[in-house]
Amino acid sequence: MYGNNRADMWLMTKANWFKPEHMTYISEQVKRLDDHQLNVLMSANLKDPTMILLLSILVPLIGIHGVDRFVLGDIGMGVGKLLTFGGCGIWWIIDIFMVSDRAKEINYQLVAQMLGYTSSYTQ
Repeated sequence: MYGNNRADMWLMTKANWFKPEHMTYISEQVKRLDDHQLNVLMSANLKDPTMILLLSILVPLIGIHGVDRFVLGDIGMGVGKLLTFGGCGIWWIIDIFMVSDRAKEINYQLVAQMLGYTSSYTQ
């Protein structure tokens, strides 16, 4: 019973960190975890999509220099943005619309891997 409350709390606090179409699978699997597995999942290094978006928008020098992509683990794209000053600003503007979804996809891939789910579904 205690584990289910913790699972529900984790799901409520992290719901915006995943795409809606992923939440059904994640919710079903997280509620089946025992306490140890739930503790491991709760300690996962998930990316906050809102923070990534704020890094990209509010601090243009950070967004233009690719720091948002480095934080996501997209090293190649981060280096590309760094060397081209965000594609002369164009790449930076495009990333404003894309980095939040990329963070959600990275979170889903990490959680799905931790839950033992492998699928060809990657969007």
